[in-house]
Amino acid sequence: MAGAREVKRRIKSVDNTRQITRTMELVATSKLKRATDRVYAARPYAEALTGVVSSLYSPEFAEMYPVLRQPAEVKRAAVLLLTANRGLAGAFNANLIREARNLLEDLRGRGVETELHISGKKGIAFFRFRGEPLETARLDIGDDPSVSDAESLVGPIRERFEAGDLDVVYVVSSEFKSAMSAPPRVRELLPIRPGAAAASADVVILSPGGGLILERTLPLYVRNAVYTNLVENAAAEQGARRSAMKSATDNAGEMLEYLTRTYNRARQAQITQEIAEIVGGAAGLE
Repeated sequence: MAGAREVKRRIKSVDNTRQITRTMELVATSKLKRATDRVYAARPYAEALTGVVSSLYSPEFAEMYPVLRQPAEVKRAAVLLLTANRGLAGAFNANLIREARNLLEDLRGRGVETELHISGKKGIAFFRFRGEPLETARLDIGDDPSVSDAESLVGPIRERFEAGDLDVVYVVSSEFKSAMSAPPRVRELLPIRPGAAAASADVVILSPGGGLILERTLPLYVRNAVYTNLVENAAAEQGARRSAMKSATDNAGEMLEYLTRTYNRARQAQITQEIAEIVGGAAGLE
């Protein structure tokens, strides 16, 4: 009977775990919907800013505005890594950390001096454990990032790039394609590279001039690029967590079925043994 009791305790434990993972799956599903809405809302504005900057870019403006400066040689680079503050999201954080490690190794292998900026507890914990010095370690940006969060994160880095302390700035984050597909990616944030010119051949008269428009647009472009990465990362995190919790819930269900069968067999064997002992005792009395 001790074996049956132990199996029953395991059944209760697994059932409690399944209830927790199921609840976490539902919470992640709810958060994923809101996070996905933020991604789709942010993309049109990002595309519009990209179009403006690409259309107005020229070598003359590149001399005027530091964020457009194209360094002749990359000597110092900054890597901004975006991870989550929480785990239980499958390989989400591990994939981002691996992408950042590969980028750092590649840059250092080419003799580039690097510095690391991280938002997210998981990334910070990993690199601190490895003894990696961190220029930025942010734990206050959650799964509902704001534009002000993006500015506070990238503002100091942008200022150092404009001052010439950095030659290139990379962002490592997730590219949100769908709830089931959000691979890690490396994006060059600074310098802003010249994009494809506008396809239209129409003559456009700008008022105010292109220089003033760029002066006001470039900081918005950099800030919005980081904000877009933050919201995509948040959506990818919730998608990964939902998938991980659904898998855990399904596995717990399968384990419960196995344990229930094991418990029923143990109970049946116990009952059979008790009946046999009663019959044997009755026969002995005769």
